[in-house]
Amino acid sequence: MLYTVIDIETTGNGVKGNRITEIAIFKYDGDTIVDEFTSLVNPECEIPFFITGLTGIDNSMVRNAPKLREITDQILEITKDTIFVAHNVNFDYNIIKNQFQALGIAFSRKKLCTIRLSRKLIPGLHSYSLGKLCTALDIPLTDRHRARGDAHATVLLLERLLHTDGAQPVVQGFLNSRSQEATLPPALSKINFDSLPTSSGVYYFKNSKKKIIYVGKANNIKKRVLGHFYDKSSKEVVMCQETAHIDFELSGSELLALLMESAAIKHHFPEYNRSQKKTTQQYGIFIYEDRNGIMHMAFNKLKLAPNAIVTFNTVTECRAYLEQVCIDFSLCPKYCHLQENVAACSHYKIITCEGICRDKEPVEAYNKKVQAAVTHIIAKSDDIIIKEKGRHTDEDAIVLIKNGQYAGYGFIAKERSISSLEDIDAFINPQNDNLDTQRILKSYLSRNTMNVIPLMELFDAN
Repeated sequence: MLYTVIDIETTGNGVKGNRITEIAIFKYDGDTIVDEFTSLVNPECEIPFFITGLTGIDNSMVRNAPKLREITDQILEITKDTIFVAHNVNFDYNIIKNQFQALGIAFSRKKLCTIRLSRKLIPGLHSYSLGKLCTALDIPLTDRHRARGDAHATVLLLERLLHTDGAQPVVQGFLNSRSQEATLPPALSKINFDSLPTSSGVYYFKNSKKKIIYVGKANNIKKRVLGHFYDKSSKEVVMCQETAHIDFELSGSELLALLMESAAIKHHFPEYNRSQKKTTQQYGIFIYEDRNGIMHMAFNKLKLAPNAIVTFNTVTECRAYLEQVCIDFSLCPKYCHLQENVAACSHYKIITCEGICRDKEPVEAYNKKVQAAVTHIIAKSDDIIIKEKGRHTDEDAIVLIKNGQYAGYGFIAKERSISSLEDIDAFINPQNDNLDTQRILKSYLSRNTMNVIPLMELFDAN
């Protein structure tokens, strides 16, 4: 079996924009290096200063070096009928493959990753970076972060791995096209990947420090996760390189997965999630009584609005709603806090105040109107549950909407009797209502009315 052990240095501009600045290839037969090709490469673009600081390769060094198109034949020839080996093989392989593709040249080789092989054959080390491995195994490593030095050290590492007890069946297993070993991120164990379910739920990519770096949802978790590993966009490649562990939670249905994903993103704020990170500032209308016994209908940011009777996503929506309530129930703009620091109301739009602010209306009569407005607002709000498939056949998933607002989700045994809101609350995982959950639920409700049960109807049935 022939191997070509490869290392490249690049301009560091993502994956698809990354250009090779140096390449080193050692052809190795399992015992001896039988051929070598090493060359600087003119990337036909500027090399960033931080890359020069890391590798020592600057623009002047590559100015007269061959362009990649001028050495593709040599790369193809030396790697022909060999196994492409690298430390973190997908990085080097994908960059070479992408650059060849841009030149109209197909590049396809079997792959073997020395990080993954090391984790399997030499378990328990604190780090599997090339430098740390070489130190732990007493392998000489010179010219660090130069292609030839790193590639030669990788040859010595491969030699050590191939002569480890039990190596041959492991290598053969890695090279099996159905094993997916060459596809998985270097730090992710195949045991962890194989444990992922093929059902609906939420999955969490974690780095080596167990920090959540990405949250996703899927109807088939395992299939969707594998899709990340095949995605060659720069963001996906970098994210997968950092992924050392994957956790999951089953949801039973797509709706629950969407809601769980949204909550997890807002809670953990993962580095690689772009959407749903923004927390919307919501506003609520609430009631209180002043020292004169007058009931106020006021509004504020939701976290400062005690026991809000209705909520809104913008202050503009909140004010407009309150203005209409004032008009419909002849309330006072001053005591609805639509006008502040005034002795008596003089709202340009609301002229239906009956004089509470000028001592012309009895407090008791005014408070009755406020109470009527509150009753009207609450009566207009929906109290419903959505019943969906549970995580297994013996349970249902439920989503609770109280007073028209998303209240949370939960899972409940099918044989469990429900006769009150308290019975439901015991199983609900409370959640915040926001623009994202409203979007998810609005889309669902427009298509799935059969799964919606008004709470009163549910209680009457029991």
